[in-house]
Amino acid sequence: MTTSGFPPNQLLQMLDAADFDLLRPHLATVEMVRESVLGEAGAALRYVYFPHGGSISITLGLSEGQMIEIAMLGRDSVVGSGAALADGIAPADAVVLFPGTASMLEIAAFRTIAAASVPFRNLMVRHEQVLLAHAQQSLLCNTLHPVEARLARWLLRARDLSDSAILPLTQETLAQMMGVRRNAISLVAHALQRAGIIRYTRGQIEIIDLRALETTSCDCHSAVKATHSRLLGALR
Repeated sequence: MTTSGFPPNQLLQMLDAADFDLLRPHLATVEMVRESVLGEAGAALRYVYFPHGGSISITLGLSEGQMIEIAMLGRDSVVGSGAALADGIAPADAVVLFPGTASMLEIAAFRTIAAASVPFRNLMVRHEQVLLAHAQQSLLCNTLHPVEARLARWLLRARDLSDSAILPLTQETLAQMMGVRRNAISLVAHALQRAGIIRYTRGQIEIIDLRALETTSCDCHSAVKATHSRLLGALR
């Protein structure tokens, strides 16, 4: 809990005290272990998660085994709220990418509180609009932009959620998240390292020049941040 009594999740901190008090008795703090599955596409969800830190990758997969990330969620988000408000079935996989903690509550309690609190329900609906913007922008980016710009965008989002310039990542993980071949990631990562923008060692990427990384990125990162600010910033 923060000094104000609210967990360090930005959505929960947007609630007033009365609405948060509806949630408080039902919340449990859990560890999100790297590579643990919080939701599986087509399966019933049991819990909704409000991350305090770390990040969760929301991915879609094909029967051939291919997959691609459609959004990366963290302390500015909630995992599973859309499914909880609908039929309780996860529309995509949710896998912990960077470890952290989260506030967790059962779907039944989430639904009861959403029915009782209009501000809470509206906040969840707005978040789903932000998540849709992430997915739409990701589709646009993956279709139109070169791997270098896409990698820069991805690293910027990861840095936003981790508050760290050092990211525990392998090239294989990046390739899976972005839906490209590993050698494409390798070539781009080496180019960014030669330019002094990142430093890559086995299993770790360090952002050296943030301004240059922002310049390398496409506009997709800033576009999603603007949508997030428009839909949720006024509620803060």
